[in-house]
Amino acid sequence: MEQFFAVAAAHFLALLIPGVDFFLIARSTVSSGWRTASGACLGIALANGIFIAAAFSGLSLISHPTLLGLIQAAGGLFLTYIGAVFLRSSARISVINQPAPPGNNWGKNLGLGFASGLLNPKNALFYVALATGLSSADTGALVLYGAWMFAVVLVWDLFVAVALGSDRALAKLSRFLPWITKAAGGFLVLLGVGMIMTLAHDLL
Repeated sequence: MEQFFAVAAAHFLALLIPGVDFFLIARSTVSSGWRTASGACLGIALANGIFIAAAFSGLSLISHPTLLGLIQAAGGLFLTYIGAVFLRSSARISVINQPAPPGNNWGKNLGLGFASGLLNPKNALFYVALATGLSSADTGALVLYGAWMFAVVLVWDLFVAVALGSDRALAKLSRFLPWITKAAGGFLVLLGVGMIMTLAHDLL
């Protein structure tokens, strides 16, 4: 359970930091409403689901201890790097309120969300990095992790779409964002360093 809570917390804190997916949802919500933006939310979650399945199923393909150790070390370094970037970031929210273009509908937003999530290399690297810390988990646990992460991505994105229905909500979130960013950064650094230290301890 400790492993689950650590991975779940790292995953959720990373979701709190606005990226390409966040701004796509925010713009869709501001221009077309949260119901239309929910298409983008589902598309993003589906893309994340593909990366999650690929990262976790790939663990079973890695049987050589040296190769697994190298990938674990790379994953720990990546999480540490991302955490350091968050700690140094002065995150701000800036969403341009534009009228919805012609033909803007739920299906189109679904495609845009899926493309946004699938074409973001940080998503793939993040899930691979998390997966390296779960090499000792059995298949049932990995399925639980994957289902949890997919559900959290979808629920969080839907929450963002519903919550950001006004400029006032965006302004409020912008005030808290720097603190959220630094908290997430600190946690990811601790998780990444912990992975590296655990690997070093196992090798000694």
